[in-house]
Amino acid sequence: MADVAAAVAAAHEREWALVLAATARVTGDLDLAEDCVQDAYAQALVHWARSGVPAKPGAWLTTVATRRALEVRRRAGTLARKLPLLVPDPVETLPYDFPDERLRLVFTCCHPALAPEARLALTLRFVCGLSTVEVARALLVTETTMQARLTRAKKKIAATGIPYRAPDAAELPDRLASVLDVVHLAFTSGYTAAAGTQLTRPELAERGIQLGRMLRLLLPGEREVAGLLALMLLTDARRGARLDASGALVRLEDQDRRVWDPALIAEGQILVEQALAAPPAGRYGLMAALAALHDEAPSWAATDWPQILGLYDLLLARWPSPVVALNRAVALSFVDGPAAALAVVDELGSDPRLAAYPYLAATRAELLRQLGETDAAADAYAEALLLTTNEVEAAFLERRRELL
Repeated sequence: MADVAAAVAAAHEREWALVLAATARVTGDLDLAEDCVQDAYAQALVHWARSGVPAKPGAWLTTVATRRALEVRRRAGTLARKLPLLVPDPVETLPYDFPDERLRLVFTCCHPALAPEARLALTLRFVCGLSTVEVARALLVTETTMQARLTRAKKKIAATGIPYRAPDAAELPDRLASVLDVVHLAFTSGYTAAAGTQLTRPELAERGIQLGRMLRLLLPGEREVAGLLALMLLTDARRGARLDASGALVRLEDQDRRVWDPALIAEGQILVEQALAAPPAGRYGLMAALAALHDEAPSWAATDWPQILGLYDLLLARWPSPVVALNRAVALSFVDGPAAALAVVDELGSDPRLAAYPYLAATRAELLRQLGETDAAADAYAEALLLTTNEVEAAFLERRRELL
């Protein structure tokens, strides 16, 4: 029985998105498809224990789920004569190597008509297979709130007639941008948790990378997909060095680079080359190139700051963002000194989009500390602490303030 449970769990990990996508294609209804797929996994626990694990678990699950959907539709008296024609052959002809099924699912979850938080929640629920409780925990909301959010999103998909399909060539650039942003948000939400007692949420970061790999498989020729996956791999390669033995945050400049993951770095470097193979470089390609420069530097002192500053100039031109401008200011401090960077940071202080952004105050505090303005630096650390809701980051800021 343990083997069966493990086989079902493995099928969930590998096949969930494929089974759900194939079932949703038949039903045209994500809600119904989800119910039927969950029922299929429950049946697998019983049936596989009696008859053995099938050679193609995903095909078996899809067959059961789509037949269940057909039963539900028949009972409702709708599409009774048409649905049988849509149900794929249970084993022989299901397109498991045909990636468009998952592509349809990903692009439906990330439709621009949905709010960004709804896109992320739907993607984690439907594409990654997280339970509602897991999605709520990952996004730091209550289960009730997440359930309501998912219900509203599914109702909107049904009410507005958002089609269950991959976009055509003309729609792809805009739609792909939304998908990439959702995947990036999933990763960054896991790489540094917005709040709580832990610095990271590894399972969420790993889901982001998983989605990136899936998109890379689906769209191997899209350079921004390569750029995003490269960015996540090159960033995640440093995860093991971000905390010391006591659980305290370690700055990039103080990290033990021998702990960084060389395999992830090597894979990311290859992807960066593909992302930047032809101009113009995209946003994620440039961000990945920045991550690669940090990973390639043999030491903090040997970091190529002029090149990093140049890349930030390009990124800021391509994607004007106060957060990018703030990160550029940090690079500027290592090229032209902390006073030049502080002038930029002070100017950014008037941007309302950064009013509650703790890293603005934290950056200002570090620059003031470097300039010897101890009292002003202490005030800036205090401001950053007020805005920081991650306890590990707060403890780091407190230690920096005590060192003044």
